[in-house]
Amino acid sequence: MTDEEWMELALAEAWKGVGKTAPNPPVGAVIVKEGILLGAGWHRKAGLPHAEVEAISDATAKHGKAALRGATAYVTLEPCSTVGRTPACTSGLIDAGISRVVYACEDPNPAHAGAADGVLRAAGIRVTSGILREKCEIVLRPFSKVQRYGLPWVMWKCAMSLDGKITRPEGEGQWLSGEESRADVQRLRSGVDAILTSGQTVRRDNPALTIRQPELLEGRDQPWRVVVTDQPETMPAHAPLFSDQWKQRTLIRSRADREGMLRRLVTEQGVMSVMLEAGGKFSASMFYAGLVDEVVIYYAPMLCGGTIPALAGESFPKSIAVTDITIESFGSDFRLRGLVKK
Repeated sequence: MTDEEWMELALAEAWKGVGKTAPNPPVGAVIVKEGILLGAGWHRKAGLPHAEVEAISDATAKHGKAALRGATAYVTLEPCSTVGRTPACTSGLIDAGISRVVYACEDPNPAHAGAADGVLRAAGIRVTSGILREKCEIVLRPFSKVQRYGLPWVMWKCAMSLDGKITRPEGEGQWLSGEESRADVQRLRSGVDAILTSGQTVRRDNPALTIRQPELLEGRDQPWRVVVTDQPETMPAHAPLFSDQWKQRTLIRSRADREGMLRRLVTEQGVMSVMLEAGGKFSASMFYAGLVDEVVIYYAPMLCGGTIPALAGESFPKSIAVTDITIESFGSDFRLRGLVKK
C-alpha cells in the first residue's frame, strides 16, 4: 500500500472523534511495518491519550513492544511536541522506536507549526508531511479556525420547501423534511459542540436541540444549547431547553455582540464547532456579519408559499457564494452542502 492509502486509514480513525474531542482536534493514527498494519488509534477526548499513543498501545498489545522498532507512524495531524494535559507525542514515537513519521497537516497554531520535524529528525526519525493534506484538513476545519481566528466553525442547517419557505401551510404539521433527513440531522448534531438558536425560535417551536440517538451520544455530552436573546425573561420555563435533564447545557447569550458571543463559547466552553438552527431573521444576521462557514440545506419536494423565508430581513450588501457543493438524497428530500466563500 502507498503512503496515501495508509493515511486514508488514519483519516478513518480521525473521523471517529468528530464532536468528542473539543477543545482538542480529532486525530487518527496507524502504525505500519513491512506492509502490515500493526495498530490504529484515535483521540477520544481531551485529557485522554492522543491518537499516536492509542495506536502505539494498540500495536503493542497485539504484537509486543519490540515489533514497533523500525515501524512507520501515519498521523493526520503533526504530532504535538509540547507537554500539556498529556505527554508530548513526539516523545512517545521516539520511545517506541518508530523510524519514520508521516503526517498530513501541520499544526495550525503558528507557534507550534513544524516544530515536530526538528524534534523527530534530531532523534534519527525520517519525517514526511503533506500526505493527503487536503482531505485531512476537512476533519480539522473547526480546530484550525479556532487556532487561527479564535472563532468556532459555524454551520447553518435549514430545512425548506423548493420555494425557500420554512413553514408549511396551516394544518399540515411542522415537518418539512422526512424521517431520513431528520436522522441525518441527528448525525450532524453529533459532530458539533454547540447548537445556536434564537429566543424567537424557542418561543415559537419549543425545540429540544438534543442528540436523541443513544449510539451517537457515546463518548460525548449533549451539545451546548445556546439561546441568543435580549429578552431572557420571556423564555418559557417549561421549554425543554430549560426543564429537561440537560438543562445545565443550556446557555442564554445577548444578541448585541454575535462575534464576541462566539469567541466566548471558544474560551469559556471550549467550543470548536457550532450548528445554527434558527429562524430566517437571526440566521440572516449571522450571514450578514460574516460568521457562517458552511451551509447544509434539506430541500423538501413541495411548494409552500407564505411569507416566512429561510433567510429574512434586509438584503445582503452582495450575494454570498457557496462553493464545494455536494448533493445527496435522503428519502424524497435532497441535501445540499457547501462552504461559504469568504
